[in-house]
Amino acid sequence: MENKKLPASFFQRDALEVAPELLGKYLVRKFDSGDIHRFRITDVEVYRGEEDKACHASKGRTKRTELMYAKGGRIYVYLIYGLYWLLNIVTGEENNPQGIMIRGVENIDGPGRVGKYLKLDADFYGESIAGDKLWVEDSEEQPSYKTCPRVGIDYAGEWKDMEWRFVIDDSIKE
Repeated sequence: MENKKLPASFFQRDALEVAPELLGKYLVRKFDSGDIHRFRITDVEVYRGEEDKACHASKGRTKRTELMYAKGGRIYVYLIYGLYWLLNIVTGEENNPQGIMIRGVENIDGPGRVGKYLKLDADFYGESIAGDKLWVEDSEEQPSYKTCPRVGIDYAGEWKDMEWRFVIDDSIKE
């Protein structure tokens, strides 16, 4: 099979440009056993800049968010509820914090379930999204999609209504 791995440079653009282009591409995980699994990306959310009150960078540079200020193409994972590692990909230019959360892949809905199935942990933090354990492969597909408000960010004021969630039309489950 020819190498269709997307280079880090693909992610060094604005998150709102990258996010819809991720739909239909394949998230690929090479497990410690050597098994390789491919997952069609169906649902992503954008978090963009210090002004976005839903973005971790809204509090500025911290030990946790420093990676968001890096040049796009890095993996940003974090733990929620002490149980689930959520997968985000840093996008954009250096010092312009933004990223895209992978909310769903085909047959796995919800970012916690995605992280659990991929067996994510803190070791992924800061890794290249074009690395050997986790990467994104191109596909010929250019699916139609819908935009809708992001999920679970009621604390973000007016930012909760931004339609920065991109979902393949046939995969929306409310």
